[in-house]
Amino acid sequence: MRFFDLLKLSLRMFKARTMRTLLTILGMSVGIAAIIFLVSFGYGLQRTLLQKITTADTLVTLDVTLGETGNKEKLDNTTIEKLRTIPNVADVIPVLELAGQGKFDNITLDIGTVSSTVSLLKNEGLKPDFGRLFTETESQNIVITSAITKVFNVPPEEMLGKTVSLTLFQTDASGQTNKNASFEPKNTYTIVGIIPGEENIAYLSLDSLTGFSFESYTELKVKCFSTDVLNSVRAEIESQGFGVSSISETISQANKVFRVIQIVLMIFGMIALIVSAIGMFNTMTIALLERTEEIGIMKAIGASRTNISMMFIMESTLMGFLGALGGVILGYLEGKILNVLINLVANRFGGESVSLFFSPFWFVFTVIVFGAFIGFLTGVFPARKASHIDTLDALRYK
Repeated sequence: MRFFDLLKLSLRMFKARTMRTLLTILGMSVGIAAIIFLVSFGYGLQRTLLQKITTADTLVTLDVTLGETGNKEKLDNTTIEKLRTIPNVADVIPVLELAGQGKFDNITLDIGTVSSTVSLLKNEGLKPDFGRLFTETESQNIVITSAITKVFNVPPEEMLGKTVSLTLFQTDASGQTNKNASFEPKNTYTIVGIIPGEENIAYLSLDSLTGFSFESYTELKVKCFSTDVLNSVRAEIESQGFGVSSISETISQANKVFRVIQIVLMIFGMIALIVSAIGMFNTMTIALLERTEEIGIMKAIGASRTNISMMFIMESTLMGFLGALGGVILGYLEGKILNVLINLVANRFGGESVSLFFSPFWFVFTVIVFGAFIGFLTGVFPARKASHIDTLDALRYK
């Protein structure tokens, strides 16, 4: 019997028992949709988190700090020049983090300050919501976080162009802020950009701290040429007595956690799929009983056991494929609708929009193939039983 003849016979169930077949496909779709929805949620959370904490530059950057107590090394300009001589080091960015106070329109506010170069802003992937970042030649311009604008209850765009007087406080040997040792830059700063942030932080240029005496930077950002050389550069820096950390370590740990979350979510989805598979198996068993006489007639006119088996297997596989395809569409729509609702609530309370659902193409393809395979499995037993029915018994079956 030709393939297309078997396919036509398999499709007869969609016409003869349309409602039952559609409900079986819908049950399969619900199970697949549960997997798509839950696992996509896991992937979406993972992607959103990593996008928030990483940029292309941060992945190839090492954070260098002072090592164990008693180390005589300092994070000063001499150390910067020494680290730049290490092979595969593209740049070394100094960072000085100090507590401070900012005077905005005669109102004083405690803030944190990050003094560095323009390279740090680019390396950290900081993108202003309003205004722009300062350039290398603009030592008296600063960038502040949106948290500062919320303190004053002022629209962010109205903060642009305002002048700010800063007072910086030194830190003692233990790292504690010493408010008795302060430094006030001679010139005021002008706000040129506002970036997202939940803490009161101002970013300024190191060039603006002329006359400010400090022994060591808070940390150094060592940028490498690629991720392949991170370990070798790290080993060289650690051999000099410095502490080294990398965002890639955090990403690795986060990926492990999300992998477990995705597996747990997939297990919940599989439970729904198993229930759907049982429903499909029940449908195929009933179809076998209803078509016993038909099977007898087909055998009597020369249909082989293989033909009978293929008819049932093709029917169940097709239902599994259509159920998986419908489940992918249903799961995608569920994720989109929930994401829109979440973003509406977030925007209403001052948050930013995020995409909490993400489905890689390989995952969607795998789910569709898996759904067809489940359909194939549910048809194997009824197909085998149908192929072994005795022709005379089948013709006498009522």
